Amino acid sequence: MQTMQRCHDRCATGRIGGLVPVVTPAHRGLPQRGLQAAAVANAVTNNTTKLPASHLESSKKALEQLKQQAVNRYAGDKKSSIIAIGLTIHNAPVELREKLAVPEAEWPRAIEELCQFPHIEEAAVLSTCNRMELYVVGLSWHRGVREVEEWLSRTSGVPLEELRPYLFLLRDRDATHHLMRVSGGLDSLVMGEGQILAQVRQVYKVGQNCPGFGRHLNGLFKQAITAGKRVRAETSISTGSVSVSSAAVELAQLKLPTHNWADAKVCIIGAGKMSTLLVKHLQSKGCKEVTVLNRSLPRAQALAEEFPEVKFNIHLMPDLMACVEASDVIFAASGSEELLILKEDVVKMAAPSEIVGSKRRFVDISVPRNIAPQINELEHAIVYNVDDLKEVVAANKEGRAQAAAEAEVLIREEQRAFEAWRDSLETVPTIKALRSKAEAIRVAEFEKAISRLGDGLSKKQLKAVEELSKGIVNKLLHGPMTALRCDGTDPDAVGQTLSNMEALERMFQLSEVDVTAMAGKQ
Repeated sequence: MQTMQRCHDRCATGRIGGLVPVVTPAHRGLPQRGLQAAAVANAVTNNTTKLPASHLESSKKALEQLKQQAVNRYAGDKKSSIIAIGLTIHNAPVELREKLAVPEAEWPRAIEELCQFPHIEEAAVLSTCNRMELYVVGLSWHRGVREVEEWLSRTSGVPLEELRPYLFLLRDRDATHHLMRVSGGLDSLVMGEGQILAQVRQVYKVGQNCPGFGRHLNGLFKQAITAGKRVRAETSISTGSVSVSSAAVELAQLKLPTHNWADAKVCIIGAGKMSTLLVKHLQSKGCKEVTVLNRSLPRAQALAEEFPEVKFNIHLMPDLMACVEASDVIFAASGSEELLILKEDVVKMAAPSEIVGSKRRFVDISVPRNIAPQINELEHAIVYNVDDLKEVVAANKEGRAQAAAEAEVLIREEQRAFEAWRDSLETVPTIKALRSKAEAIRVAEFEKAISRLGDGLSKKQLKAVEELSKGIVNKLLHGPMTALRCDGTDPDAVGQTLSNMEALERMFQLSEVDVTAMAGKQ
């Protein structure tokens, strides 16, 4: 992925992902209708803005024109953009990421809210412990970005000027390439980890029930899942222990004075997927006994059944503090959105044994965090979070460099396939325009012929003449229509189809065709 630069700096220098900067109404050189559309967006989102009724009416008309441009490509040169915006563990601290985190149950609501903005057509949310990313299809690139930024600031409570330095912003091919790399595990803290592919799958699954998860994002995430599968099947990037959970286990073991799990009492808060991976890697490192705390008993028992060789001590959350005090290493991997362990809870606890250095170690891999960072102020306790895992993943990246290079080749192939599919959608308006123009000519000539023939023709004869005219038009259009049809699976074929499209547009002067008006007449 390209180096993620400060969003504000790129706006100031006029380069964002190699493209134009986010625009504001103060920018000169914009068409008047663009400023009007921007004004209506501001009016929607800023209650202090008061515009005259005439201005609001003009703004609404400008916005409708902009929408028509997305439907009919011959009304202008505008084209919807795929935009990726958000923050990751690479460029934003956990303190900020947890404020923007969106639980999976809230994804549909977030998609609905984003699509209510006037310049956002489609939206998707990818929120994990390492990243919070939004993917949108914007009717207008500049206004779409501004609306997403506003939504991020409003929902998180973080002022935009504080948020912007940590945001990455990518457009079209840069955005699609980023998602492919994310799905393949190349952008993960632990390179090649498999959990992110499952999370991308979940975005796609949730999106199937959201009207705002439209055709473009549906196709993009589907292709990203294919890319993620190929990377793991055709390279060695996922061999060995690769996950946030495995890195957490390695970090904790590295910090133990004896580096031996037999000398430490282990407690895990939560019994979900990350806890399952924690137990798996603890077992592989020689840990024979763990205490598990969870809100419900059945889930914790199901976790215990997966690892019959490990001794489980299962407790419910009311026993949290007693279990923490009895443990030397505590892993937090729950879905709680609140802090579960505070400094005042730990200060009362007796120090652990000398064999673990008289320190109680907390490893918090939850986002939002479950363990208060102020615990670090205590003499006999220390807290690690997901950002601290960078210490143990550097060697992982070096060892997987060759596999990563191979994965990049596969990702480029899948990206090319997606872009070919997306480009193939461009021929649809051309097909409609060509048919509309041919039908308009046919109807006009048919009516001329009928007026010359007078009223002497029977209904049967009129029908025969009309069918003749339709048959001639269909025969003539068969060749051009065949040259425009493409399923998008072959990028080379798509390139040829687009060349055919441009040639037909010039030959038949399709830029002058108003498909909507002709459809209304018909």
